[in-house]
Amino acid sequence: MATGRGGARRTSVLAAVALTALLGLYVWLVAVRATALIGTGEPVAVALGIAFWVLPLLVIGLVAREWRLAIDVQRMADELAAADELPLDTLPRSPGGRIDRAAAREAFEDAREVVDAAPDDWRSWYHLAFAYDAAGDRRRARESLRTASRLHRAPRTA
Repeated sequence: MATGRGGARRTSVLAAVALTALLGLYVWLVAVRATALIGTGEPVAVALGIAFWVLPLLVIGLVAREWRLAIDVQRMADELAAADELPLDTLPRSPGGRIDRAAAREAFEDAREVVDAAPDDWRSWYHLAFAYDAAGDRRRARESLRTASRLHRAPRTA
């Protein structure tokens, strides 16, 4: 049984790999059926087969995009941890574990000001993503992580 942060990360990665493998099996089955439809030579079946081939290609592209983001987010987290700059979850919570929304909004405003002051710094976008997440805005949190990732991968200029 895995323990500690490394064990949790390992379990998460294994779960993601397992889900990706299951999705890969599903995509393969769809592709096989799509190819069989194309092979019939019937115009409607060929059209459906071509349309069904779009799904596996789309899924492969989206899964690759998510894996790339996940790997880059981990690299960014490792860099921030090495510099002792990881965002900390210090927001007050209710007895039920919910984050205090007023405190989350205040933390978000602070993070937003840092991004406004340094829009090309991936670290500020990474921190903003966690502020969005604490405020309950998962969509914008993901967008901020994508921006941080793009800036992190960009060539560094001296």
